Amino acid sequence: MGDTSEEENSPYRCIFEEDFKYILLPVAYSIVFVLGFILNAIALYIFIFQIRPWKVVTIFMFNLALSDLLYVLSLPLLAYYYSKANDWPFSEPLCKIVRFLFYTSLYCSILFLLCISFYRFLAVCYPIRFLQWGQIRYARIASITIWVAIVSIQSPILYFVSTSHIDNSTICHDTANVDLYDQFVVYNTVTMVLLFCVPFAILLICNCFMIYVLVTPAVPASQVSKFKRKSVKMIITVLVVFITCFLPFHITRTLYYYFRKVDTAPCPTLDAVNAAYKSTRPLASLNSCIDPVLYFLVWRFRLVVRNRRRN
Repeated sequence: MGDTSEEENSPYRCIFEEDFKYILLPVAYSIVFVLGFILNAIALYIFIFQIRPWKVVTIFMFNLALSDLLYVLSLPLLAYYYSKANDWPFSEPLCKIVRFLFYTSLYCSILFLLCISFYRFLAVCYPIRFLQWGQIRYARIASITIWVAIVSIQSPILYFVSTSHIDNSTICHDTANVDLYDQFVVYNTVTMVLLFCVPFAILLICNCFMIYVLVTPAVPASQVSKFKRKSVKMIITVLVVFITCFLPFHITRTLYYYFRKVDTAPCPTLDAVNAAYKSTRPLASLNSCIDPVLYFLVWRFRLVVRNRRRN
């Protein structure tokens, strides 16, 4: 059974075959909610009650765990919504809040991952500057700035997002109604460049340069292979997780918004792009479950760097 696009307030010219999302998204969001809530709640407990004193990386990882926890808290209502085949039983303000929380927490997670990578980059490649900039007060300032900036940048979602009634169902739109859709696409493009493309480029540059520095022998030959294996493996892991979770989601979402805006592509093409976009949503959510594993890798990496300095 086909369905029209959930984001439209009026009949759309193409019929999308997207019944798969009424199974995929509720199941994926439910699993991510359970795992993400437990893992990030445990991480926050450890950060608050077990780790003293806090270091710079601890501050960033605490905020990352907090943003991930807020992210997974938006998933139960979305899981219920998609399990009911796009029928939102709650109020319009709650629809706005859930969409706002979803994207705000997502981009906070991306920026805090970037901060952790940049912190490691300074520690490995510029240890002198790291002593100057790797101080707790700068980490606190950066964390507050990120929260304020993301909340401010994402606040227009509260304006764009709305609900509407289609075929006896209440739709909680992920974008905007027809009258505001062109402005929403411009807004989404700007936010994607600022909050994903730029951080992604910085993360790639920093991590590639770290790999270059690490594979250049700077310690006795007997220690090089072990150091390279641990540190490079961790850096590659972070890159793979970031690329896997966030890149497909942003590419398919951009294509989906663009094709809907121009409204000239054949319906089979639109259907394929729509299916790809909806299928990559769980990948973006999965990151909130993987981050707690990365915390452990980051701590191991710090021990490796510390040993390298001593040698």
